[in-house]
This record gives sequence, C-alpha cells and structure tokens, in this order.
Amino acid sequence: MSVFVRTPPLRVLWVLLAALLVAPVHFAGARAQPADPEREQVRAIALKAAELIAVRGLDAAAAAFNRDGEFRHGALYVTVIDFAGVWKVYPPRPAGVGMSVINVKDPDGRDIVRDILSVARDAGEGWVDYRWLNPASDRIEAKTTFVKRVPGQDLVAYVGLYH
Repeated sequence: MSVFVRTPPLRVLWVLLAALLVAPVHFAGARAQPADPEREQVRAIALKAAELIAVRGLDAAAAAFNRDGEFRHGALYVTVIDFAGVWKVYPPRPAGVGMSVINVKDPDGRDIVRDILSVARDAGEGWVDYRWLNPASDRIEAKTTFVKRVPGQDLVAYVGLYH
C-alpha cells in the first residue's frame, strides 16, 4: 500500500516560483568565470607563457618574462614555479628565484601555492582565488590567478589580477 500526501496547489506554485527565481542565479555562478576583458587578458598571457616555455625553454622564456613587454606590464607579470613549489621566475623579485614558496599562505591561512599546484596537476589549468598584498594600494585585496601547467613539464606558469 502506498501513501500519497497531497500538497496544497498554492504551496507547489510557490516552490516552483522560488526555483525559477533561484535557478538563473545558481547557473550564472556555476559558469567557469564571467567574461571579463581583464580576466581574459590574464588567461591569455598565462597560456602564451606556458607555450613559450614549452617551445623555447625556461631560460629563453624567463628573459621575456622579466622585461617589460607582452608578458610584463603594470601589475601583470608571469610567475613560474616547479612542482616542488620553487620559484623559477618571479619578476617582482628576481633574487627570490630558487626559493621554495610551497608553504606560502594568504592572510586567511589558505595554502595558495599548494592550491596553484593542485589546479595545475589535476586540471592542467584553471583559476585560483585568494587574498594578497597589492603593492599598488599597499592593502590586502582579493586576487584571482590563472594557472597553466607547461605541457610535458612539471612547471606552472601563472598570472594574477587584483580586484
């Protein structure tokens, strides 16, 4: 014997209406990322940087990343780390190259380097969000970084954007 519970029609209508109102918000938030020219620029630079490393090698690519031009302008620059979390290219502070940053955390305690490496290993590319000191404003701000694993290598190129 099955038991059927009758739901009042008005309640069903309210549930359906609520679902229709919430659905566009849910699906909009589930998209990879909203189309934003700055985000697309960051993504394009990181993809091009990883390709340059794959084709020309890290040393030649590092020279391009460290000088002002298509890979470095304003607050945008390419950082490269290996899978051990060691800086291979870091334009804001070239003296830091060779330093392990595997345990670096953001002000909220998030393991940002481990998150970057996880995205590179698991998906090959993607976005990582965290908070970091913006040197332009001298304030902790939200930062979004696009991560790209260098094809065929245990290297990761990434570019971040403050917002």
